[in-house]
Amino acid sequence: MAALGWLTPRRRSATARSVLAGEASAEAARKSTQDVVGEEPEFPVHGDAHAAAFFDLDNTVMQGAALFHFGRGLYKRKFFETRDLAKFAWQQAWFRLAGVEDPEHMQEARDSALSIVKGHRVAELQSIGEEIYDEYMAERIWPGTRALAQAHLDAGQKVWLVTAAPVEIAQVIARRLGLTGALGTVAESVSGVYTGKLVGEPLHGPAKAEAVRALAAAEGLNLSRCAAYSDSHNDIPMLSLVGHPYAINPDSKLRKHARRLEWRLRDYRTGRKAAKVGIPAAAGVGAVAGGTAAAIALHKRRR
Repeated sequence: MAALGWLTPRRRSATARSVLAGEASAEAARKSTQDVVGEEPEFPVHGDAHAAAFFDLDNTVMQGAALFHFGRGLYKRKFFETRDLAKFAWQQAWFRLAGVEDPEHMQEARDSALSIVKGHRVAELQSIGEEIYDEYMAERIWPGTRALAQAHLDAGQKVWLVTAAPVEIAQVIARRLGLTGALGTVAESVSGVYTGKLVGEPLHGPAKAEAVRALAAAEGLNLSRCAAYSDSHNDIPMLSLVGHPYAINPDSKLRKHARRLEWRLRDYRTGRKAAKVGIPAAAGVGAVAGGTAAAIALHKRRR
């Protein structure tokens, strides 16, 4: 019995220590899980019908500017002639050198760009857009950004492109990527023929934010549960609307802004992160000018 009496306290003591060890281990595991969840909560949230994602196009979803590639395709199809180059090139050079958007110059550039498609049928441009996507755009989609968009789709959420490019081009790209749809600059047409005018203004900067706000209201979305993705500081108004802003391949101004506000950043470029990829997107429809000029210059070098 003495031996048993001697053993009993040890058994009780061991049991107490085991309980203490188990509780400590469980608490550590729970805290560890909480820390992980706190750092990177499940996103996108599956089954959230009030959430959606909005993606800028140029240098966010696709390397370079959609209008640059579209301009290459239009020149290849004889939509404009070499004599138009000087005017387009001068306008684009002014934007790059001045670094500001003078309303008078912007209007002149937009008028020049729109004159390219004036008199052409909308259906014709849509069909050509499908061909140009296959020729120039398909291989320039960023796999990383594509995966982000797919994650939202897999979660049952709608995904929209939001771009200053013509809506017809944006819709082709969205459809090819399996996205919900696209918001883009709308060119006026009458009886299916382009008039050479815009409806309102290019979907650029603050106009993107207004488009997203209007779509969210129509779709019954809660913007605090939505996500937006862009490479450009011009899209800060759109990014600031949502609860989950992402800076993708950001320019220096957006990178600085995103770090200050602790927004998530993703960079899918190789080499120096500050290096520009492809042809930078210019503001609004004026990008057609630079795109067509660059396309013809490239064409001449290859001949």
